[in-house]
Amino acid sequence: MKRVLFFGLLASVAFSACKKSSTTNPSATDITGIKTISVAFDPMASQPFTLFRFSDSSVIANTDSASNKWDFGIRFTTFIVNSYAGGPGNAGVIMQNNNFDSVKSAPTSGYAYDTTSAQRAIKDGSWYTYNPQTNIFVPKAGKVFIFRTADGSHYAKMELLSVEYGPLSGTPPRPSILYYTFRYTYKADGSTNF
Repeated sequence: MKRVLFFGLLASVAFSACKKSSTTNPSATDITGIKTISVAFDPMASQPFTLFRFSDSSVIANTDSASNKWDFGIRFTTFIVNSYAGGPGNAGVIMQNNNFDSVKSAPTSGYAYDTTSAQRAIKDGSWYTYNPQTNIFVPKAGKVFIFRTADGSHYAKMELLSVEYGPLSGTPPRPSILYYTFRYTYKADGSTNF
């Protein structure tokens, strides 16, 4: 009887030692907030992209554009994601027609990438409405971006709230900067549940 108990205990310890460790980190703190970033007003695409990282809510220097330190970038109305033609990371994006608060989880597959500089994951014009009389573009309501981050192991959801023009100057007058405001939730623990 003692032998049976001993071997049962030994098998239990061996089995628990072989269990896969979780890829999530329950002690990590999620980030939820509203962020405004400055983007060059650049219809001619001569400026570099403004690069953003969800994990610490920071704009990343363009000197790090060839790294996986950023998740997405914006230049005027063009978005890039850090993967394939967009960069060396493993980021991807899915755009859903949904309410931000209704998006409760991130898919584990089906993410789009920038396959070429002309074939972007986020299609130009898909997320905004342009008014040719005022030359103003406004984010469409009900568009939620779900990102897999450049490290390939974290998820974020984002909704663009507004794009505002900076002060006008020059002839003809035009802004030199745009202010993108968005809300987002970043899953620091690596889970897909928002």
